[in-house]
Amino acid sequence: MIIYSALPLELIFQNEDNVAYENMEIQVNGVTMLVQPCGINEARIVRLISPNPYDYMNPAYAPGQKIYFRPEFSNRE
Repeated sequence: MIIYSALPLELIFQNEDNVAYENMEIQVNGVTMLVQPCGINEARIVRLISPNPYDYMNPAYAPGQKIYFRPEFSNRE
């Protein structure tokens, strides 16, 4: 990306370091992935964590794709 501007780069990118992304690890259809929540029961895939090479070839699990999931909670006592 090239930016042509008379403003200093410090002013253009002053808030870039303050952005906090909360990624979470979930499992969808047996595939473990790191996602970034972007709505209720909706997330964007950041990366796959899978030993199966066929999971990486599935376009539905490509980074940047949106997925919809239902959170499951377990009762730990």
